[in-house]
Amino acid sequence: MLENDNLQEAEGKKEVEIKDSTPTEQTTPKVEDNTTTENEAIVETKDDVTEVVEETTTATENVVETDSEMHAEIEASNAEDAEDESNAERHEVEEKDYHAMSMQDLATELNRLLKHHKIQTISKQVNQIKAEFNAKFSQLIDEKKEEFVNEGGNEIDFYYTDDNKKLFNQLYKDYKQSINAYYKEREHQLKLNLENRLAIIEEIKGLLSVEENMGTTYKTFKELQEKWRNAGPIPRDKYNNAWNTYHHHVERFYDFLHLNNDLRDMDFKHNYDQKLKIIERAEELAGDDNINRSFRELQVLHKLWKEELGPVAKAHREEIWERFSNATKTIHDKRQAYYADLDKAYEKNLEKKEEIIASIQTIADDKASSHGAWQKKIREVEALREAFFNAGKVPLKVNEATWAKFKDTVRTFNRGKNKFYKDLKKDQYENLQKKRELIKIAEENKDSEDFAVVTPLMKKIQSDWKKIGHVPRRDSDKVWKEFKDACNHYFDKMHAHRKAENQHLYDAFDKKVKLLDELKAIEFSGDNKADVETLKTRIADWKAIGYVPQNKRYIDGKFYKAIDEAFDKLKMEKSKLEMVKFESKLENFANNDNDTRLLDNEQNFIRKKIGEVQSEITQLENNLQFFTNVDSDNPLVKDVHKNIAKHKKELDTWKAKLTKIRGMYS
Repeated sequence: MLENDNLQEAEGKKEVEIKDSTPTEQTTPKVEDNTTTENEAIVETKDDVTEVVEETTTATENVVETDSEMHAEIEASNAEDAEDESNAERHEVEEKDYHAMSMQDLATELNRLLKHHKIQTISKQVNQIKAEFNAKFSQLIDEKKEEFVNEGGNEIDFYYTDDNKKLFNQLYKDYKQSINAYYKEREHQLKLNLENRLAIIEEIKGLLSVEENMGTTYKTFKELQEKWRNAGPIPRDKYNNAWNTYHHHVERFYDFLHLNNDLRDMDFKHNYDQKLKIIERAEELAGDDNINRSFRELQVLHKLWKEELGPVAKAHREEIWERFSNATKTIHDKRQAYYADLDKAYEKNLEKKEEIIASIQTIADDKASSHGAWQKKIREVEALREAFFNAGKVPLKVNEATWAKFKDTVRTFNRGKNKFYKDLKKDQYENLQKKRELIKIAEENKDSEDFAVVTPLMKKIQSDWKKIGHVPRRDSDKVWKEFKDACNHYFDKMHAHRKAENQHLYDAFDKKVKLLDELKAIEFSGDNKADVETLKTRIADWKAIGYVPQNKRYIDGKFYKAIDEAFDKLKMEKSKLEMVKFESKLENFANNDNDTRLLDNEQNFIRKKIGEVQSEITQLENNLQFFTNVDSDNPLVKDVHKNIAKHKKELDTWKAKLTKIRGMYS
């Protein structure tokens, strides 16, 4: 009956060849030889035509009777596609997880869609992107508004936008202009297509009253069918009515047409062969793992079956429909299972997001009391927010509720955070006022010369400053500089005054620095007696210089350390050298204001050493008693006597030191 081009898969990767085996004008038998008048033809072929009509009607009823959920879904999709021939292209647009994208990424993705896809194919993606962008920007607006109000702004005056929002608005405006222009043009074209189809129906109706050769009429009928197939999409609300009217008049034409049995059988065979190819392709699709692709092509197969192929012989009718329905059911069941698995995955994603929301709530409930703790919480919530966006899609029925719950939880956290920093700012402003009061005191006293009274005051306000907490960051450096400058001004003035009063002490320090440098560079003559006298002279010169400023007295320690190092270079008997160095040490004590304490410590140390050496001598002498039967020339005995002599000499040195230090007290 209906001529068909090759059937191609929706994505153009596979094709099912459905060849046109409909009789052409050349293969159609010459009806002039076996026809009479038009009325006679109708009478003569009444039974044949009735059978054709019954088969067509029965086939339609068969579809209706088995129009289960799976067929209804396909029929609904095909009816929608009737308005838009680009539907297959729309399915080819890649869908991404827009929920996990940032506002900048969403704007970039919208720009990509506008540049690389036809405008009529991206409405679903654009709407999803718009919803996600608005949700994220709404959350950002809430945060910025809270910050604005917390900083003392009036909510009525609040306004915020950013570059991402401006870019997105412009891109969405471009989309709306383009899609509106497309739909306006399409609406006009759909009306024209509908008018053409209605005109074709009228021409088919007119064939019933044409008095001409049946072969010519049949050829005209086939040409009208071809025009119908190429007439283009029509409004979806006119689709079913137009197709039903068309099929009604096609059937009437077959009622009218005088077809011999051979020609009818050829039509039946053609339809049967084409439907077998459709079934075979459907059975191939049933084994395809790409569920969406299989379903899209199955829609095309159903459209061909219903709209472009007529009935088959009665003997094959149930058999081929059942086979086609079984393949359809297999694809439908796999698709249902696929979406069931998808729902399970979405449920797991929902569990993850619920856990993330609970974690954010826990963090929000824990009221931190320090800036550091809040900064840690902020980092944790940011990580959880990122995890929420990357957790994937959730079931559609709970998507909005889950998103709303997430936003509320984050908002609760932000309120707690903002309250803390609002209170913190309040405390900081109070601290700022306290520090400004201290600055005022410092400014009022920085030029005072009453050092005895003002110095303790200045030290006190410095101590008070350290006890005051943080101030607003924008004021911190400024107030610190003011306070520091005022304090430094006072203490510099005080130090300059004291230095003037004690200039002789600083002069003494300069002399001692010079003398210390000379000592470090000294060269000895090799005459120990003369060299010792030289060092003693240096010590006397040092003492003669007198005191230095309190904060410069460290130079005395450096000098006497240098004296000890100089004595170590002399080749003298150890005990004599020890006494010379000790006398130098005592000279250092004499120059120190705390000489009594230092002398006491040194005397206690010497007494301790005397006790240790005496104990060692006693132990060695006791050890000699074990050698009563041993010759005095025995090496062990000689070694013990040697040690005893060494320790006794050392004891004499310590006792001499003790005598010297006792003399210092008088």
